[in-house]
Amino acid sequence: MSTPTVAGDADVIVVGAGPGGSTTAAQLASSGLDVLLLEKSGFPREKVCGDGLTPRAVRSLISLGIDVSTDNGFIRNRGLRILGGGVRLELPWPELASFPDYGLVRPRLDFDELLARTAQKAGARLQEQTTVTGPMLDAAGRVVGVTAKLGPQDAGSQRLEKSYRAPLVIAADGSSARLALSLGISKRDDRPMGVAVRRYFESPRHDDDMLESWLELRSENGDLLPGYGWVFGVGDGTSNVGLGILNTTRAWQKTDYKELLARWTGAMPEQWQFDEAHATGPVRGGALPMGFNRTPHYARGLMLVGDAAGAVNPFNGEGIAYAMESGLLAAEVAAQALARPDGPARERALQAYPTQMKAVYGGYFTLGRVFVSLIGHPQVMALATRHGLPRPLLMKFTLKLLANLTDPRGGDSLDRVINGLSRLAPAA
Repeated sequence: MSTPTVAGDADVIVVGAGPGGSTTAAQLASSGLDVLLLEKSGFPREKVCGDGLTPRAVRSLISLGIDVSTDNGFIRNRGLRILGGGVRLELPWPELASFPDYGLVRPRLDFDELLARTAQKAGARLQEQTTVTGPMLDAAGRVVGVTAKLGPQDAGSQRLEKSYRAPLVIAADGSSARLALSLGISKRDDRPMGVAVRRYFESPRHDDDMLESWLELRSENGDLLPGYGWVFGVGDGTSNVGLGILNTTRAWQKTDYKELLARWTGAMPEQWQFDEAHATGPVRGGALPMGFNRTPHYARGLMLVGDAAGAVNPFNGEGIAYAMESGLLAAEVAAQALARPDGPARERALQAYPTQMKAVYGGYFTLGRVFVSLIGHPQVMALATRHGLPRPLLMKFTLKLLANLTDPRGGDSLDRVINGLSRLAPAA
């Protein structure tokens, strides 16, 4: 592998030390590459999220060699509890060859730092309090590095400006996707978006061993909204309580999401303590870029990973698993590409990344876009809640479909149906 020729240069620059960026950096460093991981904040830091990790995310953690035991701060869950239409249904995570049969909960406040430190241990050079301000371009318009400001973001004009060079830059800078935007890679309006808000409460439900999903969120006029609420026990005396809504409803721009959260939690049993007196912090919200809403995933020396690539599952709003998986895939492609000489051979290898992203997720995400379009109609949402929830076999199928948990080869009849639908759907 190449050796940096100038202090601060690297083989690869990864921008953003969230789950996608840190996973990418860890895998690249393990391949022997010199990796510079730039993070605008300092750890620990807050991040709007439900903190729930499905078996899909757990698989990536295990692949990175992370200890996922309760002794290391994780709380395990055995499945998903669904409430709606007067039905309460508990669905264990499926037993599969490809995924573990348990999920986890870990607050993002220290989960992201755990992944960033894992990347450091693998050999990546983590630099916090470094805000990347834009790409460096060569005469041909190819990305050859980034410019950045060093120091706390509130330091104003006192922040040091610096440039870093590398033959490849990987953008894992979240839903803002500023690096992609600077190259003209804009958000696609034909793909769904979501918004999520959450709050922590001191609660006796903090050690619940099921992730809990509420399917009946209603607008002020009583219409069912396309989305769900969640209650995830964090295991530290608090519960993460939040909701996510899709932009496929006419109420998207008119909904006060903080008010909706307060109205929903206000109707819950008093003993759960989801009230102002037991809140441990403010309501926080964030965007969910879904279904590959930003493409291409590689262009001119820049690869997109995780939320920057719009790699959030449209079915359930899950982002961590896909951030980590896209990071692992990006790292594999990058390592192969950088082993080739600069020029056409390397470029051919890098072009494999968007092709593989589309092959792995394209058909499934297309199904997800159809799904969110349908549930954007209150009547469809009401029918699904009223007639789907009382049917356990249908809900087992739905759990596998929404969480993208199937065995790619073999498996049961439900796996074969879901895998067949994903293959048949156009990977647009």
